[in-house]
Amino acid sequence: MSHQDYRCPLHPWLGQGFDAETIKRQGWRDQGILVVNTHDPRLERLERQFLTRIAERLYGCRREVSHG
Repeated sequence: MSHQDYRCPLHPWLGQGFDAETIKRQGWRDQGILVVNTHDPRLERLERQFLTRIAERLYGCRREVSHG
């Protein structure tokens, strides 16, 4: 399942769906919050590495990746 296929468990009560990219863009513009998928094809290899290093420094060691 990709992040685009995810449906919030509260979906039946929320009414309209939402666009994750719009929410991320608004979070950046309004509050300076950056949400980035390091596998985003718009990023170059060095950008991915840089973001990963920042995340590891702020939040700890490498994240667990499921291979199933």
